[in-house]
Amino acid sequence: PGPPCLSTAQDVPPEVLRQREVKWLDMLSNWDKWMVKRHKKVRLRCQKGIPPSLRGRAWLYLSGGKVKREQNRGKFEELDSQAGDPKELDVIEKDLHRQFPFHEMFVSRGGHGQQDLFRVLKAYTLYRPEEGYCQAQAPIAAVLLMHMPAEDAFWGLVQICEKYLPGYYSAGLEAIQLDGEILYALTRRVSPLVYRHLEKHKMEPILYMTEWFMCAFSRTLPWASVLRVWDMFLCDGVKIIFRVGLVLLKCMLGTREKLKACQGQYETMELLRAIEPRYMQEGFLVREVLEVPVSERDVEREHHVQLKRWRKNRGELHCKSPPRMHGARAIMASEPPSRQDLRQNPTIIVESPLPPPQPTPQLKKGEKSKEEKSKKKGSMKKAPTVMEIPNPYPLAGDPQRDPQLPLRDPMPTLRNSTVQQPLVNDTPLPNTPEDSPPPHQPTLNDQSLLTVSPLQKSTQSLSSIEADQDTYL
Repeated sequence: PGPPCLSTAQDVPPEVLRQREVKWLDMLSNWDKWMVKRHKKVRLRCQKGIPPSLRGRAWLYLSGGKVKREQNRGKFEELDSQAGDPKELDVIEKDLHRQFPFHEMFVSRGGHGQQDLFRVLKAYTLYRPEEGYCQAQAPIAAVLLMHMPAEDAFWGLVQICEKYLPGYYSAGLEAIQLDGEILYALTRRVSPLVYRHLEKHKMEPILYMTEWFMCAFSRTLPWASVLRVWDMFLCDGVKIIFRVGLVLLKCMLGTREKLKACQGQYETMELLRAIEPRYMQEGFLVREVLEVPVSERDVEREHHVQLKRWRKNRGELHCKSPPRMHGARAIMASEPPSRQDLRQNPTIIVESPLPPPQPTPQLKKGEKSKEEKSKKKGSMKKAPTVMEIPNPYPLAGDPQRDPQLPLRDPMPTLRNSTVQQPLVNDTPLPNTPEDSPPPHQPTLNDQSLLTVSPLQKSTQSLSSIEADQDTYL
């Protein structure tokens, strides 16, 4: 089967986008069931692209950050209130203005975007003091902050650092070097021509893939492509990062004509630093990534081979990283969430002005409720007297009412009629001709309403009577 989506996000019609939003809302409301029973469908929808309106929430669910936040309530506030290491904070401060400087969130020094980025990175240094701060964490946290509040971005960063890319940001960068060797070995299988060129010029993977992998391509690809890559990365794990790297290498160095322009290490590096835009275009890149034959098993198999070689040549790793989780399903299986952890919390809560409904009292056998009793009594009650309200704007021909006379009910027949319909709100009835002058509008003082009318003791509906007579009620 072909790739699920070859178009860009701008090409998706609004009605299709609305349909996708409805589907994602259903998945997020039943996340555990979808991940266990219909994970392939979740993956397919991530490959098509998560709707922008739900991307932040979906990323938090995919990464396991939602569950982590619920299981550690109050932790971020606790870390946020602490001072932090002055040395770490000084480095973080220097990096704030370098993250997406043209984005409206981070364009102003001291703006809310930079403040939240500082809070998230500081909190991580306190959460993992043995790891501290790494500059490559800043763009990761910035991308998350563009889609979610600071606390959610913090837990998303924790999951990426601990589950998706463990050891990447530790001192010595051993994990990224190991993944560089894995990428090198996979290149040999996927694109032998590129592999031979890199081997010929002694191109160490750490020279060209460090920023790609450590920043999850957030500083390399166009923004639309970054979002699509992250949709797949957070669903399927690090194999997506390897695939993107392999696609870029193959596109830039995969033909003999292109290799003729790269006669040395310097030329090759310059070429890989300036990827042609057509190869990074959203639709093209997603299609190529989905066609790369690299699976989780391939990555793990090569990891064991390279780890064995590393130990033989360099000894044991100095940084013991937790095992890598290949995507959302593996993360959920390692830490099964409760229904409470996955429950969606509304971001905006509006208090209702209505009082809460009163609980229905329990009735004894044979006892009748107050409503049933009032129904029987209601038929015997008399209609309440209606006070006559004088017309504040009487016409010249209206008779003057004697203030000494008692007030009378102007519409006794309508009140005693067996059919009670709502009054028409000052709207002329359809049978009134447009060219004829408007009929006389009676007021509450008009004596014509006080005479006995044909409506008395009538069972006709008001609508049928209105059709015969042009009346205003």
